[in-house]
Amino acid sequence: MTTSTTVTYVAIGDSLSEGVGDVPWPDGTARGWTDRLAGLLADHHASCDYANLAVRGYQAAQVRDRQLAAAVALAPDVVTITAGMNDILRPRVDFDALAATLTDLVLPFRAMGARVLFVPIPDITSISPAGRLTLPRRLRLNAIYQRLCDESGVVPLTSTTDTVFEDPRAWAEDRLHLSPLGHERLATGAAEALGLEVEPGWQSPPPGPPPQRTLRTEAAWWSQHATPWIGRRLRGRSSGDGRSAKRPVLTRVAPDADSLGLDHGRPGGTDERTVR
Repeated sequence: MTTSTTVTYVAIGDSLSEGVGDVPWPDGTARGWTDRLAGLLADHHASCDYANLAVRGYQAAQVRDRQLAAAVALAPDVVTITAGMNDILRPRVDFDALAATLTDLVLPFRAMGARVLFVPIPDITSISPAGRLTLPRRLRLNAIYQRLCDESGVVPLTSTTDTVFEDPRAWAEDRLHLSPLGHERLATGAAEALGLEVEPGWQSPPPGPPPQRTLRTEAAWWSQHATPWIGRRLRGRSSGDGRSAKRPVLTRVAPDADSLGLDHGRPGGTDERTVR
C-alpha cells in the first residue's frame, strides 16, 4: 500500500552503502542498494528525499566523526548504517571501543524518532579468504548490532544464514563487495525489514549452480584484487582517501522512475530508479 507522505532517508557508512560493486549510474556514480532502497521507499511513500554520506574504506569512528553530524542535521525518518566491517579487517580490533562508536551512531537518530537499520555481516567463508580469517570477529560484530536492536530500538536484523548472501553470485569479483544481484537483494531485504511489501523469495539464490572457480580465476583474483588491497594496507592507505560523499544533500526521488529492466536473477527483473 502506498502512503501519501514524503519520507526522508539518509545512508551513512562505508563502501557497502556507497554502492561499490553495483552497476554504476550513467555518469559513473556508484549506485548500490541504498539508491535502490530509496526508489522502493519512493514507491511506498509519495516520494523520498534521499542523501548518501557513505565513503568507501571508512572505519566506524570515521563514519561517526565525518558523517554523523551532517546526517543528523538532515532530520531523517529512516537511517541505514554500514560500519564495522573495515574495523574487523584490521590487524587489531578494540571491540569495546567499536561497540561504543556504533552506539554513538545510533542514539542521536533514535532520540529524534528515526528508524535505524544495520546490515549484518554474512558468512563469507566460502566466498573469500577474508571470511575465514574474520569469522570470530564477524560474530562479535553482529552481536553488537543485535544488542543495539535489543536495547536501543534498532530495526531487527535480517538473517543472512542460508540465503543468497552466501552465494558467490551475490558478490563482486573482488569478493569483498556485493555484485548487482547482491545489491538488489539487499535493498529488497532492507525494504522488508522496514515494513514495505516486497516480492517473496528474495532471500533465495538464483537457480542453477554458481560458476566454478579455477586456477585461472584464483590467479586473477589474487593479482587484480587481493594483492592491491594488501598493498594499500601495508602502505597505510585507504580506498576512501581523497573521496567525498556521492549525495551529500537531500535529493528528491520520484516513484516509478525510469526502469532499465536489468535482470539480476529475480523473477520480473530489477527496477533501477532515477534520482532527480
